[in-house]
Amino acid sequence: MGKGVRVVWVAALAGAGFVPAVAHAQLNDPKPGQGAPQSAPPAANQTGTPDPQQDAPIVTDKAFEAALPKLSDDINAPLEPIGGFQKPASTTPNAAPSAQPTAPVTPPQQTPVVVDEQGFAPAGPEAPEMAAPLPPLAEFKVEPVADTADDSEKAPTIRYTTEVDGLAELRLDDEFRSLSALQHGKGKAANAAMVTARAREDEKLALRLMKSLGYYDGTASSSIAQNPPNSGSLRATIIASPGKLYRLGSVRIESDPTVPPGLLDRELNLNPGDPIQADRVLGAEANVSLRMPQQGYPFIELGQRDIVLDDATHTGDYTLPVTLGPRASFGRIQTAGRRQVFTPEHIDIFRRYREGQIYDSRKVDDLRQALIATGLFSTVSVEPQRTGRPGPEGTEEVDLLVRQVAGKARTLAGELGYSTGQGIKAQASWAHRNLFPPEGALTVSSILGTQEQALTTTFRRSNAGKRDRTFLLTASLNHQDYDAFEAFTSTLSARISRDSTPIWQKRWTYYYGAELVGSNEDRYNFNRGKRDRGTWLIAAIPTFLGYDTSDDLLNPTRGYRIKGNLSAETSVRGSVRPYARMMLEVDGYYPITSSIVLAGRARAGSITGVSRDDLPPSRRYYGGGGGSVRGFGYQELGPRSPDDKPVGGRSFNEFGIEARYRFGNYGIVPFLDAGQVYEGTAPTGRNLRFGAGIGGRLYTNFGPLRIDVATPIARKKGESKIALYISIGQAF
Repeated sequence: MGKGVRVVWVAALAGAGFVPAVAHAQLNDPKPGQGAPQSAPPAANQTGTPDPQQDAPIVTDKAFEAALPKLSDDINAPLEPIGGFQKPASTTPNAAPSAQPTAPVTPPQQTPVVVDEQGFAPAGPEAPEMAAPLPPLAEFKVEPVADTADDSEKAPTIRYTTEVDGLAELRLDDEFRSLSALQHGKGKAANAAMVTARAREDEKLALRLMKSLGYYDGTASSSIAQNPPNSGSLRATIIASPGKLYRLGSVRIESDPTVPPGLLDRELNLNPGDPIQADRVLGAEANVSLRMPQQGYPFIELGQRDIVLDDATHTGDYTLPVTLGPRASFGRIQTAGRRQVFTPEHIDIFRRYREGQIYDSRKVDDLRQALIATGLFSTVSVEPQRTGRPGPEGTEEVDLLVRQVAGKARTLAGELGYSTGQGIKAQASWAHRNLFPPEGALTVSSILGTQEQALTTTFRRSNAGKRDRTFLLTASLNHQDYDAFEAFTSTLSARISRDSTPIWQKRWTYYYGAELVGSNEDRYNFNRGKRDRGTWLIAAIPTFLGYDTSDDLLNPTRGYRIKGNLSAETSVRGSVRPYARMMLEVDGYYPITSSIVLAGRARAGSITGVSRDDLPPSRRYYGGGGGSVRGFGYQELGPRSPDDKPVGGRSFNEFGIEARYRFGNYGIVPFLDAGQVYEGTAPTGRNLRFGAGIGGRLYTNFGPLRIDVATPIARKKGESKIALYISIGQAF
């Protein structure tokens, strides 16, 4: 045993000095069923004189430090292989003999084992993997191995029901159940302790809800019981007692006087006797924060409210500290930010207030929204800035700081559609929306279809000298090949307009302008009884006026729209023929339920001052198609030539009604359309043709994707049985 203790001592010398004592205690402790160990033989030296050899260290400090391997600064370096480890030399060449046994024991006959000087047998052959270097420390995976779930053992669950008493009278039952921990557990828990914990949380919830209504003396308790007894199922009961309602005693606002007087009291609108309800108090304070900046106080700050409750009278005295700041009037526009888009002079076009006017935060919000609608910013904000300059009526001038960062100005867009009579049509466009600052956009667009090809270049100046006013200059080349006519057309037009956009929908819209058109067209010549080609030069002054109360530009669900077009035109082909083109359209939308909208349309047009055959075919009216009377091909309705092709007319009328049923992002639309084209100038309404069908809608962020399938009613020979239309946006 002596050698075992010594080995432990040597191995633990560099670590912890308590190991020998532990080893000694282990050797001397009696085992169960044994007496105390025999006393160790007395030491040779009992005179108390220190033995220099006994006090000498087992390993000298110098020898110990020399035996330590040199450490590497590279933590990823491989560790020294075990095969290269040098075992320490024996420090006890003359070990004390082992204690002799009390009785001689005859050992079994066995082959002698060679031992080293410390009493250990030599090790066997070393395994090759023990001599290999250890992997670098950086490659060590520190993530623990995930325990494999045992699907065969499922945690037992108990079921419970929940009862709530005392909240229904306060109309808090629904709100409680929407927030309840017991309800969120869906009647299942791992054990009864979990049900109890959920019930404790619901006690706190009931107290919070009662206090939110002014019941500050309310109490709540919970209980858990088996239901039915000895069934294993539990019933959790929450009992709430609201107590007496607390009401406002006094209402006091600590603030400087306002102009006009009493402005804060009017906007706070809290009165003595009102219940101390959380949503009412918070709503009143939010109203102050909202309304005061609309009336000249942009820097108002509300402090922390104080409500002192009186248990005896069940009232609470309300105090609200308010820092008004100066009463302000509008000053100048300032700009800041990297990659600025607009100068202060151009931003002045957007504002709808005058300098010196009393500050109104609604005007500031309107300015910010108008800047966002340009689509030229990645970020833009408008903030009031104090200046210290005196303004009218004792106000302080406040400048508006517009922080702006330019966004991406280039846009690529594409559209693909199909309709019977028009075939496949692909459209693509490239635009630089600020190529000619400010807001001077250049757009190049093209149409590539089976029956139409076009190339158009447009210059657009938005907010041209006035907010919402747009100047357009357009040049286009177009080829159309339809049953009614074939035309090669070039157009140059200029227009000033006020338009709606999906971001900024306007109630009143208009445009007016001038247009020059040169067109070479194929037509049926009734005088000659055959088809021929002709070239026309057309000058026009088109105008438009629209009024829109609908709630959405691409997917309206309520309101109505009225549109009117009038174009004074002159065509030149051998002789000058002036005429006028007119059209009126009314669309209406009515929500029957939250998911069903009834939509209707009526449209009529007339051309006066010229005969039909003297009109270029491309300027006549036609009917049929996805935007007209569905169920018929494009331009199919109306008079036809002897070779059974549409020739168009000088008047038309159209009617349509559809029920738009929406469920989620999808919709189904049954519809019925009617219309006709007439040779005369008056749309008489006789001989109406009807088309009926059903459509599908996929509602996206940019508008509904429309797929309509229709068939003509009382179909005639040569008319298609089914007409298909695919496009973006509703039919009307």
